[in-house]
Amino acid sequence: MNKRNVVAMMIHTRNETAINVQKILTGWGCMIKTRLGIHDGVLDNCTQTGLVLLEMVGEDAKIEEFIHKLNLVKGVTAKGITLELK
Repeated sequence: MNKRNVVAMMIHTRNETAINVQKILTGWGCMIKTRLGIHDGVLDNCTQTGLVLLEMVGEDAKIEEFIHKLNLVKGVTAKGITLELK
């Protein structure tokens, strides 16, 4: 069986949280296999909210610690999803 760990992160106040979130992502970068950022609006219509999807590798306990650190940032909500593929 093949297992995939995904972290879904909602950023509610991008201007206030971007620097702290980026520091966390950089610090844990070796565990991030894929990163996809989705937000509404571009150019002059850029929004303060966005969704970031991360495909993670590594130990489950380390991934849980990573999610915990993200959730400590005000304006960020992160959740882990484990997909079991047959």
